Amino acid sequence: MIHLYALPGTPSASREFGAILDRAKSEARLFRDAGVDALLVENMNDRPYIRRTPGPEITAAMTRLASCVREESALPTGVQILAGANREALAATFVAGCEFIRAEGFVFAHVADEGYMDACASDLLRYRRQIGAERVAVLADIKKKHSSHAITGDVTLAETARAAEFFLADGLIVTGTATGCETNAAEVEEVRAVSTLPVLVGSGVTAQNLSRYWTSCEGVIVGSHFKRDGLWQNPVDEERVGRFMDEVERLRGLSK
Repeated sequence: MIHLYALPGTPSASREFGAILDRAKSEARLFRDAGVDALLVENMNDRPYIRRTPGPEITAAMTRLASCVREESALPTGVQILAGANREALAATFVAGCEFIRAEGFVFAHVADEGYMDACASDLLRYRRQIGAERVAVLADIKKKHSSHAITGDVTLAETARAAEFFLADGLIVTGTATGCETNAAEVEEVRAVSTLPVLVGSGVTAQNLSRYWTSCEGVIVGSHFKRDGLWQNPVDEERVGRFMDEVERLRGLSK
């Protein structure tokens, strides 16, 4: 994860766009050099987030930032625009020449801290076809963090995974309850057992627990663990990244 500085017009914005861009490019180089496989650019510091409609200035900024991160790193790069701005993320990803988005609220509905979030699969995939962006993969969060799922309490995680696959997601993301909170390994296995799609673990992965997920997922999304003291709002800690990638290489060696 590349957690961008707060973007222009948001409550915590305090830096010129050039400084935001420089930091994103610096982190892209650091992750590339450490051996990370892909990058995901997110407007994490734009809190409180606007539900679904972040504004053209955010979409424009994310397009430029994603493009520069992709060019700087030469790694597969994705975009997530909080909160639930999946159409905007898709457009930014497509124009920036990037490869995937992380989509909230793809199937079913939930109540997030931004408010009610309805499903978006039908609209999002029709929009993808309309703009000719079929090469952009949609990685869908299911029963996602920072949300109440009481209104779908009678729908299991496995059923949600099946629905997301039926509605043509390209991958599934399973998370804990909040940013940095460990994902339940049994839930990852539950999703893996019912879906043919790639499964990713979306929160709380560390060098210490990575082995729990290793055989039941195709990838992990790491944000907080790469930061100083494991706190998402802190700068990236190069030593923590290095230790994590050492564990990745160890596990890859055991898998051969």
